[in-house]
Amino acid sequence: MRNILSLATSLLLTLAPFLPQPVRAAPAAQEIGIVVMHGKGGSPGRHVVALADALEKEGFLVANIEMPWSFKRHYDIELDAAVGEVTRALDAMRAKGAKKLFVSGHSQGGIFALLYGGRHKVDGVAVIVPGGAVDSMVYLNAVGGHVARARQMIAEGRGGEKAEFADYEGSRGTSPLTTMASSYLSWFDPNGAHTALVFARVMPGVPVLYVTATRDYPGLLKFRQQHFGAIPPHPLKRMPEVDSDHLNAPAAAAPEVVRWVREVAAQ
Repeated sequence: MRNILSLATSLLLTLAPFLPQPVRAAPAAQEIGIVVMHGKGGSPGRHVVALADALEKEGFLVANIEMPWSFKRHYDIELDAAVGEVTRALDAMRAKGAKKLFVSGHSQGGIFALLYGGRHKVDGVAVIVPGGAVDSMVYLNAVGGHVARARQMIAEGRGGEKAEFADYEGSRGTSPLTTMASSYLSWFDPNGAHTALVFARVMPGVPVLYVTATRDYPGLLKFRQQHFGAIPPHPLKRMPEVDSDHLNAPAAAAPEVVRWVREVAAQ
């Protein structure tokens, strides 16, 4: 009898890789949560609203939140505090039953989503025409003097003092903003966190969807392959292209984001 049991056990171990494996049930839509972040000078109710609506129609939990780079907020908190705002939004969805958590962003929101994915483990990062890394030459030329002034104020112990600095966006050049020197430097320091290094610093094992647009800004089109290539490899790393300009890309990308989120969540 013992020999028969031993033989049966050996046979099962030999055949195990070839036997049908139990199918893992895909999470229900309400068990998927995703934070959506708008672009520079935007708001939750503008260009990303079509994306947020599409995700909500799928039944996902969605937090379409106003970020410090919005038209109203003018970088009112430091970068690390903004990371905390995203974490709290994810925690709130987790408390509602979300088991798979994603971060997504348009333009500057995309850069920040990648930055977040390099600091905190999430199930996926979906970015749409990401842009706004402050270590590019155009940023250095446009706001370098303001960065130096903020750094000087901090050195003088005046980091909490508000002053007028400048923001930069390729489509409209520089624009004034008033905030604390410490906050400004945390966002615009070319040796800081909000740089093109975010692509390479996404945590290993975190898949990234990088949506590009046919009529995006020339500078972003020029570097998209380089930036995509810097993202750590993953079987579900994707770079689809949608027929759109930069501002309308979230709406055009919505079906791609929905499809990819479901694919990743089912793993």
